[in-house]
Amino acid sequence: MLNTADIRNKEVINIYDGKSMGFVCDIEINLKEGRIDGIVLPGDKSFMKLFGRETEDFVIKWKYVRTVGDDVILVDVPPIIE
Repeated sequence: MLNTADIRNKEVINIYDGKSMGFVCDIEINLKEGRIDGIVLPGDKSFMKLFGRETEDFVIKWKYVRTVGDDVILVDVPPIIE
């Protein structure tokens, strides 16, 4: 069984391209259904801080999580075309 301490501060690796997406800073929980809806990664605040703006955090839905390991979480998220 997983608990929130097992998920927080783990590095997230996207198996789609093998790149690190950052570290989990929070989780999204559906209290009504009692399940995890997603993991939250911090936005790129260092770049936007130069302009005095805060960026929004990035949420990866739980359906994209493939494996929660001892040190990393593997996700399969295709790139977003802007």
